[in-house]
Amino acid sequence: MARDEQLKDRWDRIQKKLSDQFADGDILELDAIIYLIGVQELGQPHRRYKKDHKLDLMHIAICTLLEPYGYYEFDFFDEDGWPHFKVKEQLPTLKAGEQSVLMKEAIVQYFMEKEYIS
Repeated sequence: MARDEQLKDRWDRIQKKLSDQFADGDILELDAIIYLIGVQELGQPHRRYKKDHKLDLMHIAICTLLEPYGYYEFDFFDEDGWPHFKVKEQLPTLKAGEQSVLMKEAIVQYFMEKEYIS
């Protein structure tokens, strides 16, 4: 299977599994999946979050997802248990489609490492 086809297959499986688990089968888009990863990484899933915290959760997810690519490095947890990262390398300028592919690749890798899919 070609690399692009394999990514699409794995992405579709993750999207379906998460949608079934968290959205009653309604298809979760990329941003929603990034948000769920942020909640997972924070480790406070039953808490209600305000709008600004939702953006912070997405930032946690993006840093976590791109850490293996060398863009971010975990720095510390603050007194409220929120992880903080430092920038190791600036992200390259990518077109919207390229950003989407990078994030999908990172999400697939994340869920494979968590053994959510194989």
